[in-house]
Amino acid sequence: MSDFFYSENFMEQLSARVELRGAVKASSRLKSRVYSALMRAEAASGALASLSKCRDAGRALCVWEKLVEIAPVGERAKSLNFCGVCHARVLGERFESPPIYWSGCPYVDFGKA
Repeated sequence: MSDFFYSENFMEQLSARVELRGAVKASSRLKSRVYSALMRAEAASGALASLSKCRDAGRALCVWEKLVEIAPVGERAKSLNFCGVCHARVLGERFESPPIYWSGCPYVDFGKA
């Protein structure tokens, strides 16, 4: 296979090659479910990046992640999938406009896009 399939930004390259006509946007519920499934798969393959590394890479942290980041716990605890146990995930997967309002939450962001 070509290097195309092994590149780190595979989805960006693939989407640049596709022309969409009359495309329908995915619902925020579907986006939430896909994100949750991807996060579960990533967590199953090993430890996730720590919250500090995510923040340093430019990702916004939600209020709960910020709390864990400043808590006196080890890096292993800061590498868990917190979205998996958050009520925002449940709301995001079940409601098109979930009643969640804090910044940095990906489930809130799915409703905006």
